[in-house]
Amino acid sequence: MLPATFKLCAAISYQNLRNMTGLRRQAAVAISQELSKLACRGAGPSSWVSQVRRRSSLLSSRLEEKPFSEVEMSYIRQGEEALQTSLNILGDQEGWKTETVLGNGDKVLSKVLPDVGKVFRLEVVVEQPLAAVYGELVDNMEQMGDWNPSVQQVKILQKIGKDTVITHEKAAATPGNVVGPRDFVSVRCSKRRGSTCVLAGVATTHGAMPEQEGVVRAENGPTCMLLRPLPGSPSHTRLTWLLSIDLKGWLPRTVVNQVLAQTQVDFANHLRQRLARPPAAALPEGCNGARQTQVH
Repeated sequence: MLPATFKLCAAISYQNLRNMTGLRRQAAVAISQELSKLACRGAGPSSWVSQVRRRSSLLSSRLEEKPFSEVEMSYIRQGEEALQTSLNILGDQEGWKTETVLGNGDKVLSKVLPDVGKVFRLEVVVEQPLAAVYGELVDNMEQMGDWNPSVQQVKILQKIGKDTVITHEKAAATPGNVVGPRDFVSVRCSKRRGSTCVLAGVATTHGAMPEQEGVVRAENGPTCMLLRPLPGSPSHTRLTWLLSIDLKGWLPRTVVNQVLAQTQVDFANHLRQRLARPPAAALPEGCNGARQTQVH
């Protein structure tokens, strides 16, 4: 009977039933009666308290659930798929080739993947806590053009829930205008796995930002940044950046590869300079609470 009671309660979570006061009262009374019966039969805590907790947790999640449109759900799925694909790429340690190694330990690796092409992997340690790095890359992403010369502008077109945003990014001209004007529209997804924050993205389309005349619409993806506290030194952050970009246009592959590898090296240096100026940001909810959605 108790499972049926909770089904009754779950029905309240549907929009067309939430305002039915009688139904809510009926559900509350039914739960009380069922728990009383179980207690009278001498059922111990292990036999019914855990059941109540599981089902009430489900009920709470349904009551708090925010409905999304089909288009919004499509964006959410795109972001989560990009995240999983990126993690799979980074998880495969075979076949990576060293592109650059600097004296401070920064290094760029590369790998050619079927159906994706050449991807680049930046490995650096930033002498700032994860909270500050996350805050700059996620909470303050629209200010990236202020400190990263490779980026002219980042604009958030739409936010969907806590984890997903649609962005428009204008790339700055490269030295000598080797690569002409480029822009990107991407869906970005942020998640957490234990002490690791995962920031992923992939190219998408959005009605608010069609292709611009005179600007080549390039495509990201999948891309991903992993942020992890450095073992033994929690005030430092290990940053891994998987970069995969199709710049479009008629560009020699050797030129594209040089530009992308150098872009990653420059990004690390500019990020360090940026973080050395302002005080460390407070750790955002997405990276310090149990409520953050886990990556599976």
